[in-house]
Amino acid sequence: MSADAANHSPGHLTDEHGRDHVTPADIALGVIIGRTSEYFDFFVFGLGCVLVFPELVFPFADRLTGTLYSFGIFALAFLTRPLGSVLFFGIDRRYGRATKLTVALFLLGGSTAAIAFLPGFETIGLWSGVILAGFRLLQGVALGGAWDGLSSLLALNAPPNRRGWYAMLPQLGAPFGFILAAGLFAYFEGALSKEDFLGWGWRYPFFVALTINVVALFARLRMVATHEFAELMETRELMPVPVSELIQAHGRTLVLGAFVPLASFALFHLVTIFPVSWINLFTDRSVSEFLLVQGAGGVVGAGAIVTSGLIADQIGRRNTLLLAGAMIALFSLSSIVAPLLFGDSLAGQTIYVIIGFGLLGLSYGQTAGAVASSFGTQYRYTGAALTSDLAWLIGAGFAPLVALTVSSEFGLAWVGVYLLSGALCTLAALALDRRLEGRYG
Repeated sequence: MSADAANHSPGHLTDEHGRDHVTPADIALGVIIGRTSEYFDFFVFGLGCVLVFPELVFPFADRLTGTLYSFGIFALAFLTRPLGSVLFFGIDRRYGRATKLTVALFLLGGSTAAIAFLPGFETIGLWSGVILAGFRLLQGVALGGAWDGLSSLLALNAPPNRRGWYAMLPQLGAPFGFILAAGLFAYFEGALSKEDFLGWGWRYPFFVALTINVVALFARLRMVATHEFAELMETRELMPVPVSELIQAHGRTLVLGAFVPLASFALFHLVTIFPVSWINLFTDRSVSEFLLVQGAGGVVGAGAIVTSGLIADQIGRRNTLLLAGAMIALFSLSSIVAPLLFGDSLAGQTIYVIIGFGLLGLSYGQTAGAVASSFGTQYRYTGAALTSDLAWLIGAGFAPLVALTVSSEFGLAWVGVYLLSGALCTLAALALDRRLEGRYG
């Protein structure tokens, strides 16, 4: 069959320039694959901060201190993510979106995969920590560059009465990425002796990252080559603008938008990375078994994300965020008055994880759509990227470090206080800017 015949076969549509047409379902699949690869890389590193790096890179410190050092390195990527966004905006303007994504995803997957070859402290001393920090900084830069605008493309191609549904689809990448990362670590940590796991078993999840990112790259490049994407680029809907221009035009929206998803982002690592560190340091529960429980929680979270889309299409996105923020506030209050929920009780730990993932999915399902819809046509692409970067930095980047520090010093109730602060910020941000009601609804 000739290329022309293939291009005009049933189900394959092209425009007069030979560019593909895609349906919202095609876009959604590409976005989900891309987001899954990003979250897999980050969760693999986060779990490594708990199960590997304290003993491999910081054996000179006690287990708690080594984990805190690891969480300090974990936070570095959230510091460099905004810098990566700005850097890759320039690459986008000069060389195009396809070049930008190719460089960013190979940098992200390559940085993660390179950690698999990391020598320990016993081999190269303090250089082990320096190299680990360097790769983590590169992960953050790459993640900033991996912002592709496909979520906006998906929202703009969604039916008007289904925008909440389509806005939640990219968010499914988070639970999918976590389930995959947790499953791999659960298998190797549970099947191998401690010596074999620390010697070579932990390295396999990091190897997988490069393969997943290559698959994600091709899925995204297919979307970038579509007629719809090219059309939106031509109308500046998905074109980057100078950051100074964005701040001058929408500085207040940028700041408020960063606080809108704070409840969700604060909860994000408090049900994924932090609980593993507590289980590993302060309980006798099997880490591999707990990771499987968290995997089940990830399934609940994915279901809650889907539910958020259904709810948002009925009551509006802003009301959905208000509802989720209020529920997270109640959840944090219960953690303050009843810290035994995540103490030594196996049932309490499981309940905390399942409820936490459910609330995370309900709130996180609409955060991307909320951020993107806050900006007009010209500033949507750059505004959504930088708002998301700031929200992750403020809400999630230091969450494992803060939570482990305060809980080890003052008790688990203070984790609830930390989460409550994020929920209150979300509710306050939604209340301060009533204009969000029209954009989010």
